[in-house]
Amino acid sequence: MLLIIVVFIAVFLITVLVIAASGVGASERVKQTMARLEVLLAAQGAVKDESLDIQKQELLSAIPVFNRILLQMEIAPKLRRLLYQAGVAWTPGGFLLISVTIWAFSAYVAYLRTGTMLFSLLLGVIPACGPLAYVARMRARRFLKFEEGLPPALDLMVSGLRGGHSLPAAMGLIARESPAPIGPEFRICFDEQNYGVEMRAALESLAVRVPIQDVRIIITAILIQKETGGNLAEVLEKCSHVIRERFRLKKEIRVKTAQGRLTGWILSVLPVGLGTVLYLLRPDIISLLWTRPLGVKMLYTGAVMITIGSLIIRKIVRIRV
Repeated sequence: MLLIIVVFIAVFLITVLVIAASGVGASERVKQTMARLEVLLAAQGAVKDESLDIQKQELLSAIPVFNRILLQMEIAPKLRRLLYQAGVAWTPGGFLLISVTIWAFSAYVAYLRTGTMLFSLLLGVIPACGPLAYVARMRARRFLKFEEGLPPALDLMVSGLRGGHSLPAAMGLIARESPAPIGPEFRICFDEQNYGVEMRAALESLAVRVPIQDVRIIITAILIQKETGGNLAEVLEKCSHVIRERFRLKKEIRVKTAQGRLTGWILSVLPVGLGTVLYLLRPDIISLLWTRPLGVKMLYTGAVMITIGSLIIRKIVRIRV
């Protein structure tokens, strides 16, 4: 245990020193670049044609080297969108660094106890998925809160339209009066229209940020009404009624499938928990699973069967509305 603590402290200190050194190097390079620009501007006397880069620069990691690597990866934008949808103030680089650190530390601890490299590396994947599970949970909770508050927001928009406001003004009313996460999302959509973005593009951007069925229903209704005409307030009022009924039906289905979901969790967690308890009670017996070739094969087979069973139960109890 003392060796594990020492190794963890050493890895933590090295990581902090690398981050600090990268930050100092980046700041020094910025200072040198600014000094050169000042010299050039002083030599020319004045700037004839000032050009500004107004393109948004995405920061995927606080470490410059890691940030450049992530900018070249295709998974980085998807991971950044996932973190935004979850409402987590993490960068993709920080998320990956936390996951890799947990995986390495867990695999090292498992290797000290089992002495099997491959099994330890695979076992370290389970705790390394903890940050991803947390982000997925926060994302689902945020979307559920969005769905729950969407009908009152639509009622507010309908009231604004019937009071003589335009559609962008009604969206601005939602942005001011609705709580998070509905208010900030409609605020972005409202600001995009004020900056000159077309209504269709702003609504499609909203659908990308909040990819739920209720938002697609509203966007489709608004776009069809813009092309064909009609009473938009009445259309949105009917959409609000449909969304309320869908939300009520989803809650009812969730209550009726609670037993199946609980069964899936028990069947998935029980083998791992039982194996941990047996290891604490009789480590000499349970260690045969990773010290003998037949035991290793049984572990792999059990892991595959548990995964397949969990996916089948999830498929059964997951009913789309």
